[in-house]
Amino acid sequence: MQFQISNELIEKLQFLIEHQNNEELLLHLEDVHHADIAEILTELSLEEATYIVKLLDSQKTAEALMELEEGVRERILDTLSAKEIAEELEEMDTDDAADIISELSPERQQNVIAELLDEEHADNIVELLRYDEDSAGGLMAKELVKVNENWSVTGCMTEMREQAENVTRVHSIYVVDDKNKLKGRLSLKDLLTAPSHANIQDVYIPQVDYVTVHTEGEEVARVMQKYDLEAIPVVDEMGRLVGRITIDDIVDFIKEEAEKDYQMASGISESVEADDSLWRLTRARLPWLVLGLFGGLGSVYIMKGFEGALEQFPILFFFTPLIAAMAGNVGVQSSAIIVQGLANDNLRGSLLQRLIKEVGLSLINGVALGILVMLFGYIVGQDQLVSLTIATSLLSVIIVAALVGTFVPIILNKQGIDPAIATGPFITTSNDIFGIFLFFYISKLVLGF
Repeated sequence: MQFQISNELIEKLQFLIEHQNNEELLLHLEDVHHADIAEILTELSLEEATYIVKLLDSQKTAEALMELEEGVRERILDTLSAKEIAEELEEMDTDDAADIISELSPERQQNVIAELLDEEHADNIVELLRYDEDSAGGLMAKELVKVNENWSVTGCMTEMREQAENVTRVHSIYVVDDKNKLKGRLSLKDLLTAPSHANIQDVYIPQVDYVTVHTEGEEVARVMQKYDLEAIPVVDEMGRLVGRITIDDIVDFIKEEAEKDYQMASGISESVEADDSLWRLTRARLPWLVLGLFGGLGSVYIMKGFEGALEQFPILFFFTPLIAAMAGNVGVQSSAIIVQGLANDNLRGSLLQRLIKEVGLSLINGVALGILVMLFGYIVGQDQLVSLTIATSLLSVIIVAALVGTFVPIILNKQGIDPAIATGPFITTSNDIFGIFLFFYISKLVLGF
């Protein structure tokens, strides 16, 4: 039966913490999964959560800390001493430990590393901190199982048992030469069925997918998705095996990138959380609001330039929000599809083919919506020339908005700028301005004012 966190349980734990009944508190949390421990910590106050972290065994709390939201984890870590944080890091894989320690200030990082008892573990963490967090080097863990191509099958089994003690999950067995260069991978089935006197070089598989320490996280995710890999080895510039990336690490990376892209598409310029400070939230949201403000002011001045038209045909004013909304919606739709294609690396064909396709799609959608506008005008008794003007403007706006939504992300991507920025206020604001201008310009040509 799945563990359920209830108000009664939280209140019980709070009571036990208040009375420092450690024995019963440990009894309640003894068999609770670390993910549920993390959820419990989130429900408690900072002082109560810290109390539990200090009380429980580091092996359980280390995993629970990794499940917490970054903001919650940072607040808990702030209450722990360098030695207490080091005890948590000792129980983590090197990639998780590096992620934790990267959240600390430089001074606290040095203090925590100095408290680590396992020197090799400390060296590995320091090494990982040198890499960009979104690169393969920043995502990899140092824990893995590797065997030398010159070992015998019997000797290999002994070595693997020793290595596996430090590895949480053994996804793959990698084969290296005497210089630690990656040579291939070893099938557990082939290892178990091979003669005991055989050498590893006689049974290993030389074909192995790998990435380098500087490979971008998006490319790592693409390779692992394409070849259905649970883990992928990481090599340095000389081809030496230095780590591995597992599927859970890349899923976390994809989730973080998706959250960043979602916020960027919503007009938030940096990654923030609901519990962040007022200043940080303002800094992340205000720039795009300023852009929207100037875009709106631009639309106002465009309409002001056609003030005479509004006096002669006041009904045009009431259709202005419709034109602006359709321009923004079409632009966001087009850009979202392109950004998704760029992210998944499945955008095929030349720019000319893309142009022809978008124009064709826009014509179909524009004609269909234009007919609906004409039908609406007929039903409400609107002047047919005005309806034709609105329908023609709508068709033109849809075509332009689709082209802007299609090519802006492609251009941004070619310039090394995250194209996700094009799915939010940037596209909406620019298409609003284009839409308003086209609407009144076409109205001027058709209605003759």
